[in-house]
Amino acid sequence: MSILRSLMIKFGLSDLSAERTPISVFLLDDDYRRHTWFAIRFKGDDLDIAETVEEAKVLLEETNYDAIFLDHDLLPHHYESNDHGDEANTGYAVAEWLNERADLQRAATIIVHTRNADAAIPMVQKLRESGRKVEYCAFPMLDLKIKNYWKR
Repeated sequence: MSILRSLMIKFGLSDLSAERTPISVFLLDDDYRRHTWFAIRFKGDDLDIAETVEEAKVLLEETNYDAIFLDHDLLPHHYESNDHGDEANTGYAVAEWLNERADLQRAATIIVHTRNADAAIPMVQKLRESGRKVEYCAFPMLDLKIKNYWKR
């Protein structure tokens, strides 16, 4: 490194930022507005979107992802209550499925981004059973989380 470059760094006059390489992102969410929201935040990255549990399973089996975002409530009646008796069509079903397939998506950072905190915590616990890196982030705080993890 040249003396001039060293001095520029020392005095904060050098740009030390580096462009990150594109990452592979998976989103499970039924809300089209969120699809657009994620597409904007991950512009330049590879984004796959699933709206149903079955679509999610296919994509998660076929592709390795760097980041996985899971919503819990995937159908309108899920928003009313957690006592809907329809867990097979929620993000929790994907969490269970991934837990049973410990070989899939091992390196991915998983974020449960639902507004439904009561449903998010069991999803996080289920995914952690298989030693995965997972956390819950309420959707309103997700923009900050993305900027911290995958800064552009």
